Amino acid sequence: MEKEIIEKYEKAGKIAKHAIEYSKELVKEGASILDIAEKVEKKIIELGGKTACPVSVSINNMAAHYTPKFDEKTVLKKGDVVKIDLSTQVDGYIADTAYTCEIETKKWANLIKASEEALHAALKIIKPGISISEVGAVIEKEIRKYGYVPITDLSGHSLEQYELHGGMQIPNFNNNSNQVIEEGAILAIEPFATNGIGGVTEINELEIFRIKEAKPVRLPVARKILEYVADEYQTLPFAKRWLIKKLGTFGIETGLRELARAGALHQYPALKESGNGIVSQHEHTIIVLNKPIVTTL
Repeated sequence: MEKEIIEKYEKAGKIAKHAIEYSKELVKEGASILDIAEKVEKKIIELGGKTACPVSVSINNMAAHYTPKFDEKTVLKKGDVVKIDLSTQVDGYIADTAYTCEIETKKWANLIKASEEALHAALKIIKPGISISEVGAVIEKEIRKYGYVPITDLSGHSLEQYELHGGMQIPNFNNNSNQVIEEGAILAIEPFATNGIGGVTEINELEIFRIKEAKPVRLPVARKILEYVADEYQTLPFAKRWLIKKLGTFGIETGLRELARAGALHQYPALKESGNGIVSQHEHTIIVLNKPIVTTL
């Protein structure tokens, strides 16, 4: 891998790390989740990067893909288990990272520790030639050690330029796959632990999207969305609230529906734990070399 590319991944990782630390100042009782997401996204830009995905603030049984609506009113409460998941990019080279905290209580301290320790255990063994099932087995073992279960419907993933979810998935359990991790792979490792049943269910919350490919569409607002997203985010995910800020509220829902019907749009529904269990998540990005580099640490 070229040195220049590694440096861009490392720069994105450093920005992500600083953004995570900044978010910890914001996540507290009474804080607006919309305020948290927007301030962290602004901080990423101030630090010299760009967002590679909208900041997600997923609470309690919500596992992933919950970014606030344009007019979101939700505030954090005492006892909430909060996942902050953010992605940064420099020239399309991505860093993906996440952590979990509990607001003012410690009821779920071991659940949070389970996903955190599972992540650390996985990072210690990742090297060129290791199978993805070996990584998954270590993650699962660590989570079960604390009396919880991994969410098997969610996985880590490879990262490519302007592609947040590449072709390789890294399971959070032993899936008995012989697929190996090759030198030079860029991976986001993200264990999810829960006291639920270990699966996720889609809910009717669509706030994150990605353009799969430009398609001919009839409505002017749909064409405006395509043009704006192609210029600003390319193939990376974007938030509906970002469109509303740029283009206004009129016609956005209709435009997104037309793009979806045309096959131009990939949608990321919010995901909750299928058994309504509480969920914790931790994530880091690693460049798999003979001496691996964890860019977000």
